[in-house]
This record gives sequence, structure tokens and C-alpha cells, in this order.
Amino acid sequence: MNIGVNKEKKMNYMSPDNKWIGKPTIRPDGIEKVTGSAQYAADYTMPGMVWGKVLRSPHAHALIKKIDTSKAEALQGVLAVMTGADLPTLPLDVPLPTGPNDIRWISRGCMAQEKILYVGHPIAAVAATSQEIAIAALDLIEVDYEVLPHVIDVDEAVAPGAPILHDWIKTEGIEGPTNISNIMTVKTGDVEKGFGEADLVVERDFKSAAVHQGYLEPQSCVVSYKPDSQSTIWSSSQGQFMVRGLTATITGMATGDIKAIPAEIGGGFGGKTIIYLEPVAMVLSKKCGRPVKMQNTREEVFHSTGPAPGMSAHLKVGVTKEGKLTAVEGSYNMQAGCYPGSPVGRACHFSFSCYDIPNANLKGLDIVSNRPNVAAYRAPGAPQGNYVFEAMLDEIAEKLNMDPWELRLRNALPLNKPTIYGAKIGEAGIQECIDSVRNHPNAKIELGPNQGRGIAIGYWGNAGGESSAQLHINEDGTALVITGHPDIGGSRASMVNIAAEKLGIDYKKVKAQIGDTNNVGISAVTGGSRVTFASGIVVNEATDQVIETLKSRAAGIWGIDVEAIEWRDGAAHPAGPNAGDFEPLSLEDLAAKAESTGGPIMAAVSKNTTGHMGVVGAHMVDVEVDTETGRVKILRYTASQDVGRAIHPAYVEGQIQGGVVQGIGWALNEEFIYNKDGRLDNAGFLDYRMPVASDLPLIDAVMVEIPNPDHPHGVKGVGEIPLVPPLAAIANAIADATGGKRLYELPMSPPKVLKALDN
Repeated sequence: MNIGVNKEKKMNYMSPDNKWIGKPTIRPDGIEKVTGSAQYAADYTMPGMVWGKVLRSPHAHALIKKIDTSKAEALQGVLAVMTGADLPTLPLDVPLPTGPNDIRWISRGCMAQEKILYVGHPIAAVAATSQEIAIAALDLIEVDYEVLPHVIDVDEAVAPGAPILHDWIKTEGIEGPTNISNIMTVKTGDVEKGFGEADLVVERDFKSAAVHQGYLEPQSCVVSYKPDSQSTIWSSSQGQFMVRGLTATITGMATGDIKAIPAEIGGGFGGKTIIYLEPVAMVLSKKCGRPVKMQNTREEVFHSTGPAPGMSAHLKVGVTKEGKLTAVEGSYNMQAGCYPGSPVGRACHFSFSCYDIPNANLKGLDIVSNRPNVAAYRAPGAPQGNYVFEAMLDEIAEKLNMDPWELRLRNALPLNKPTIYGAKIGEAGIQECIDSVRNHPNAKIELGPNQGRGIAIGYWGNAGGESSAQLHINEDGTALVITGHPDIGGSRASMVNIAAEKLGIDYKKVKAQIGDTNNVGISAVTGGSRVTFASGIVVNEATDQVIETLKSRAAGIWGIDVEAIEWRDGAAHPAGPNAGDFEPLSLEDLAAKAESTGGPIMAAVSKNTTGHMGVVGAHMVDVEVDTETGRVKILRYTASQDVGRAIHPAYVEGQIQGGVVQGIGWALNEEFIYNKDGRLDNAGFLDYRMPVASDLPLIDAVMVEIPNPDHPHGVKGVGEIPLVPPLAAIANAIADATGGKRLYELPMSPPKVLKALDN
């Protein structure tokens, strides 16, 4: 069975002997980040700027009967007050998808309209000459609430008699109002027949908590409304075009009347693919005629922005005594927050993508509850779903007395065979990643008492989409690359490497810049492991166009056909019969002659990129369990991943290590904890326990390069998949360390570990 690379397929990626591609060149933003001169949104100021602050609901669920802002408006220093009445009301019964999100829900997350749906839901906002005055004004706004029963937990939201959030939700197959906003199904084969063929059937329930993305920089923006020209937004986000488009629609403005300028971003991980403050600041700026700055506090981030969703799952798996999967059946119930939109589909799809499963019947439920709407978080939906299936595979291997790697390989999806949902994962590196971990030195280390080893694999599909780039050649032969995607994973360095490699010049002669919405073509958000893939395509094409221009200029100087010229080593060389007639013309030479040979040398490319491929990661972790405290210590971690082609290996390694760290936090400590009133009790990093350096070992990142044949440089994408396997791998390691004591709920915090040890 072929589950690896199709060796007969010709790759069109560049030579492995590249000078810059595949090399850890110095990052373009390094000096600014180290010295503190990098400009984040909170660093921006403007003459005449005032401060905006948001009044947030103290209730988890309530009708807004009346809002009286008169006392706030009368306070000296207050320049403007707004409520939901200042925004266009988008109809609830008409879907308005914008990318992966529905703008109806984004708008109501910026400012409540019909009702309050979670503690922290924005009710009103104030612009004042100082933060202190704005905060004081919030206390003067009087709101008359009709408090309603609330529901937080995903299982309780679908229990009989649960409070209903929206009477307009009508779901096929369910009578009356419901909190189940959508049901998706995945079916193939005959599950009853499959279970009949099984020698072993295992059935389990799982639960995982909602978790924060862990970005360090809270949402922040500066907005200046201009009635007679373009209004401007400075903000940290994962997409300036997304910011512009959403702000325009939510406020009722024309898209072309807004310019969005991307600042540096202090982390996003999917959490900044939507907006919360920009439309509010725009309305306030319009009302007061001054630029408005708004900045979430850390507590506001936790209370009112989207986390990754929690999930409740039930799964039944059948397998033969030889270890061949025969059937899977179950349901994934995922939290959407207060409006529809969880990534439950990816949980149902990608959790099983690595495996050849002949019979499947899966159901995914999108469930609303009184929480902020969920947002993306690195491979959205996949970590939760993968945890369930990979943990069950480990238990099955134990019951069959089979090596857990062998169980996975026996069921690995053959090359080009469809998954249970019909897609093909292609050359995703299942065999190669598993082999690299099995043969790693860490796999040969003997374990001591209360220590265990766990493994898991995972899959993510990656993405293409809209991307734009420009390449400019300066008069001195240096170059500037402008792309349209905010850089949160090293895309500037990767694009410099690509442009420098193709131009044949030192990478230090190429600068990279992220353009605003007025000086580069439309580009989709940074997310989905798509930016190096997509930007790489358009930068590659732009560089090709520039090289053709340079060859044409040389042809004109020499008076020969352009076909008789080749570009190599940073210069135009005569070829064929003319090879000895002319000295090469370097990029620097041609740039100096640009004015007299045709003018500026540049190229711009915009396209909807295609040809993306999914990837696999295989992880192995060793843990030690303290039987007296329940604390789990990570001893060593090995993460192998199909990276396609590592354009900048240092950044790729960092992406893998960062994803693993986030997975460790999700597995062991992180969770949103709500009290009986529907309020988040741990809304800050002191109480929300993220991993710190002392919690972590050196993480060994193994890069398996199986180039994407449909990308000019073999790129697939690396940012999502590192977060998919850790949850299950750690759960399996704990089971191994405790003599088979398995935990079926995340996080596996010390109290839960102790409870398992006592049972």
C-alpha cells in the first residue's frame, strides 16, 4: 500500500541547492522587535486623538428595555456616546457570510442590539478626552435590563428545558425552538455491517473546555473618520482587508471610503481574524469629529472576544483483532457561543482524514450558549476532534496488545484514496512522519517509574485564496517586496528568500513590507496555513515578470532578441551564438539604466491561489506523573511534520514548537471557568494557567519535506497542524505513566489526574 510520496510524479519546486530558500536568514523585523521600535496598534497616536471605552453587560442573558445615556453625554470631556441603535440592523434571518464568519454575528459582537447574550457583551461606548473621563462616563449610563435564564455548558444547552437563546433558530429535524443551530453529517458505507465485522468495539464519552488563543497583545485600534475623504484605521489584525470590509458593512460605509493600515501584531493564532473595536471607534470618530483610540484590557479580551470552542463528544469505534478499523459512529457537540458558527465540520472531517475507514456515521452539532461567539484558533475544530479519535486508537492498541504506531500504519489512508468525507489528502507524509519519530533518538530513551510515552498523529487541510504582491527594483539594484498579508509567522522573511533566490542577489538587498489596503491588491486574512503558500505564488510570479523585464532591457542594450538572453546569478547573460559577444549586465547595472531603457522596473500580481495540500504531523511525548499532587511534567517532546518545503527553516521550527506549547497548555491546564452567574472567573493570565518556560522541555522539531508539486517552491503550510496531535499524545502518555488510567476530559489538570489515580 502506497501511503507516502508518489515518486513518479515530477516535482516543479526549485533545486535543493538554493542559496537562500531553505536557509535561516536574518528576519527582516528582528531589530525592531528586539529594540522595541516596532509599531503595534497601541503605539499609534494622532493630533486631537480621544479615547473610546465600552460599557459591557454584567448579565449573561437579558433583554435591553431602555438605555439612558444623557448623564454620560453631559459629563465634561465626553465628546460622543453610541449604542447599537447607531449601527445598521442586519436581519437575523438572512445569512451574510464574509469569509468563514457571518457578519450578522460580528456586528452584534461589536455592539449588542436586540438582547444581551453574555457577560461582557458591549452595550454602549463613549469617546472622551481622557481614559479616566471615558471610564467615569460609563458609570453614568443607565440600562434597564430584563434578566433572562442563561446556559453556559454545551450539554446543558441541549438538555430538555434549557433556556433558549434565539426563537428564530429553526433546525431541520428538531421541533420547536432549539439551541442546536446546525447539524452536519458524514456518512459512508454501512456502520451496522462494519460493527458486525468487528472483533472489538470501544465506546467512550469525551469533553474538552474552551481555551484562549493566548495572544499577548489585546485588540487595539486608532480610527479617524473623514467625511470628505478616506477614513483611516490603524489596527493589529490578521487581515487589513478583512478589517476594512467588515467595518464598512457594519457601519454602512462604502468600502472604498476606508483605508486600513496594518500594524505589527502581537500574536493572533486565529483570534484576530474578526474584529470587535474598529466599527465602534469609527462611529465614535464620526460623531465627535476626532480620531478615536480604543484598546481592550486583558479582562475585556477574556470576557468578550472569541475563544476556541469546547466540545462534548461520543464515539464508537469497531476494529478487527488484526487491527483493521471497520466502523466509526458518534457525535461531536461543539460550542458556538451566542450565535451559530463553530468549526464542528472540521472536527468531523479532519479527525479521521489520516485513516482508511470503510464505514462511518458521524454527526456534528453547532450549539449556541451564553458565551462570546467562538473564534478561530490554529486548526479550528481539529485539535478537539483529533483528541477524541487518537485517544481511542491508543486504547484500542492497548486492548489488542499492538504497537500504537503499527495500528495507525495498518489503517493509514492509501495515496489518493478519498477520506470518509470524500476529499483526498494526497501526499501528506503519514508514513514519513511516523518513521521519523519511531527512529528518533528520543524513542529509544528508557522510561522510569511513573513515566509514560504517548503518541498521536493529526491532519490539517491548509488553504489557498486571494493574495497579492508587488516587486519593485530600486535605482541601486536593491528590491522591495510588498505583500498583502500581515506577518505573524515569518512570511516577510520567506518572501525575501524567494525574491532574492530568483533574482540571484543577496537577501540583504531585498526588503519586505506589508501594504495597506490602498497600496497592494486584495489579500485574504493570515490564517489557515496559507500565507507562505499563497504569497509565495504571487511573489514568484511577480519576480518572473521582473526578470523578463530585466532581460528585455538587456536585449535592448545589446540589440539582440530577448530569447537569446538568460538570467542567472543576478545578471543577464547572452546565450547561444551571442554568448561571447557581451559582458553580463547585473541587476545593479540594469537598475541604474532603467530611466533610459524604459522607466521603472516593477511587477504586480493578484490572484486567487489554488493547489494547496494538507499535511500530517506525528508527535511523541514523554511525561512524568506526580502521584501525590497529580501534576504532569513534560519530560521531552518530539514533533515531526510534513512541512512541504521549508522556505525559512528557523521560522518553521518556531511554528512547530509554538503549536506544541499551546497544545501542552490545552491538554494540561487551560480552560475557561464560569460561575453560576455566567461570569468568567479566570479572566486574566494570573488565573488562566498558560505554560511558562519552566513548564517545558526542549521541543525537538523534525521537518519532513515532501514538496507540494503544485507550488513553484514546494510549499504546503505549517502553522496549523502543530496544535492538532498534542492533546491526544499527552492523554496517551498519562495513561501509559499511570498503568492505564485514562482521562476523557480536558484539561487533564492535577485534580482530575488525582481522581483518576484514586479510581
